[in-house]
Amino acid sequence: MRPGWSSALARHADRLPPELPAEVEAAARALVVVWGRSSERLKPTISAAQLRALIVVDRHRTINLVSLADELGSTPSVASRRCDRFEAAGVPERGTSPGDRREVVLRLTQDGRRLLRRFHRDRRADLEEVLPTMGARSRTALLDGLNAFHLAATELGPPDEELA
Repeated sequence: MRPGWSSALARHADRLPPELPAEVEAAARALVVVWGRSSERLKPTISAAQLRALIVVDRHRTINLVSLADELGSTPSVASRRCDRFEAAGVPERGTSPGDRREVVLRLTQDGRRLLRRFHRDRRADLEEVLPTMGARSRTALLDGLNAFHLAATELGPPDEELA
């Protein structure tokens, strides 16, 4: 962010400066890079879309393809193909629903849960490497800003709970 940007925002608090979205994007780019490093180290290698699907499956413990597709903003056939590609790695497994044997459900295998635990641990470690280099006030401002951003985004509609 440009030096003096926060004072410019304070002076123009009643209107959104036209440069602000680009400035936020530029400032967030480093966070996105740090955030993404842990997914790049995953073995077996899985795409960001596959990781996002794993996170959704993990959150629900068991989920059918239609619900997974809804959460991913795709169609059941796309969600199914996405799962086909990394099911061979033994991460999720397909089964039938106890309530309806025609319904296909997904759940994580032990390997899938281990993979996600390692991913979350590595992502935290990457953040723990960067955050101490910031001053305490900057860390507080970052967290306050991210919380305010989350609240504003949530007010616009349901948040995408887990972006990888």
